[in-house]
Amino acid sequence: MLKVGILGGGQLGRMLLQAAANYPVETYVMENDADCPAAHLCHHFVKGDIRHYDDVYRFGKGLDALTIEIESVNDDALAALEAEGVKVYPRTAALRIIKNKIEQKQFYASHSIPSADFVITQSLQELEQYAHFLPAVHKLASGGYDGRGVQVIATAQDTGKGFDAPAVLEKKINIHKEIAQIVAVNESGQTTLYPPVDMVFDPVLNLLDYQVSPAELTENILWKVEAIALKVVKALASPGIFAVELFIDKVGEVYVNETAPRVHNSGHHTIEGNYSSQFDMLWRIILGYPLGNTAAILPAAIVNVVGAENYSGVAKYDGLEDVLQMDNVFVHIYGKKETRPGRKMGHVTILSADRKDLTYKQSRIRHVLKVVSGGEVSGER
Repeated sequence: MLKVGILGGGQLGRMLLQAAANYPVETYVMENDADCPAAHLCHHFVKGDIRHYDDVYRFGKGLDALTIEIESVNDDALAALEAEGVKVYPRTAALRIIKNKIEQKQFYASHSIPSADFVITQSLQELEQYAHFLPAVHKLASGGYDGRGVQVIATAQDTGKGFDAPAVLEKKINIHKEIAQIVAVNESGQTTLYPPVDMVFDPVLNLLDYQVSPAELTENILWKVEAIALKVVKALASPGIFAVELFIDKVGEVYVNETAPRVHNSGHHTIEGNYSSQFDMLWRIILGYPLGNTAAILPAAIVNVVGAENYSGVAKYDGLEDVLQMDNVFVHIYGKKETRPGRKMGHVTILSADRKDLTYKQSRIRHVLKVVSGGEVSGER
């Protein structure tokens, strides 16, 4: 039985472990919080810092394989373990490209992968020299996650909102749609694609608000999306699960925004909506089994459940019973004890052959289900 470690114990690790229960695998998780969502579902929990070389190296030393649920892991330790024969998903070389926004953009450019025009800035002072490049989006080279480390710079007067650190300044695209395309790759380089999804983001939190799968795309644009996503993943030359986020502009041109080298929020619907979920698929890849069937069972929508404004403390789920009474609706609570504004606390998947039904139910769920706490915290966002 293979010993496989997951670096990070959040909701992605939790859902990976739920899928692991179907396979002959001994699971290990490392996280610095013994009460994290994944801690109680693995065979072995190790408390440690995924960003610390010694912690990661010691954790991985006796394992057969490692995977990640967040990019901000110590890649030097992963490289050392990989050199000693531990398999790493994704490979360290691919992770290093993706985890640094500057290297990621240069990677797209060097492989002729369509992406927004960009310049690299090292400081706020340097950013001020690119007023002619605006409007644009400023992205920290490293450390950004879930909407943090990203700032829209509309005019020269907004440059003070940027980052006084190495960053990428991307020309703003006139976006018509935001699409996620998940691609699975096994050890021999075989690939399979999930149906792409339409993503709708919360403009305040800059987090995924809800999504619908499959995306409504013309055949021509679908081919572009699939071809570009495959080009990205094949150039990374690594087995694993990759979520390629893309923009489609008003005239139908397709651009890569970013790539995630792991299971991803845009694929959570696959647990109920597809024959092989993204989590099942990653275990198939790690354990050397055949790639699964990515076909949709039914069209699906997802609503992210996040902490409500002005509430921090022990989580309470208002409206949960109302949601659970809906047909073909599946609630996933991540097991985080504490809520705070904007924190991902769960998601709800809706299945229906009727797209209007998906739209109606996702809207209703967003208004009915609220994550609050025992006491309101005034003025906290």
